[in-house]
Amino acid sequence: MDAPFTLTFEDFWRWLSAHPNCIIRAGTPESVLYDDEDLHWHFASEAEGTLLVQVLRGKFLLGELLLRPEQVTYVQGVAGEDEKEHVFELISETKTDRIAVYFFVLAHGYEEEDLSFTPARVH
Repeated sequence: MDAPFTLTFEDFWRWLSAHPNCIIRAGTPESVLYDDEDLHWHFASEAEGTLLVQVLRGKFLLGELLLRPEQVTYVQGVAGEDEKEHVFELISETKTDRIAVYFFVLAHGYEEEDLSFTPARVH
């Protein structure tokens, strides 16, 4: 990822949902959830429109992020700390302020052709 780029939250969420095993870490300005070999990421939604990103060990919940999609104006892809990290900042923007309200660091960059992929349900 050479230069920053933007995409809609909807496109990013659809793509991210197909790549849960590629997440290295995710968080907010106040907190971070880290991946590890024996952990997995789970996506869900609540009735009031809140999206959940959970990190679990087996069936044990270790942590979760509660995302409010209406807070996100757009998603910006930026260079990571090293070449193996790709950072996606979920930006909330007003006339006077711009802040990354959430972020996801993945092991690979965004590829537009992945949008056609529909993840299979696993039980």
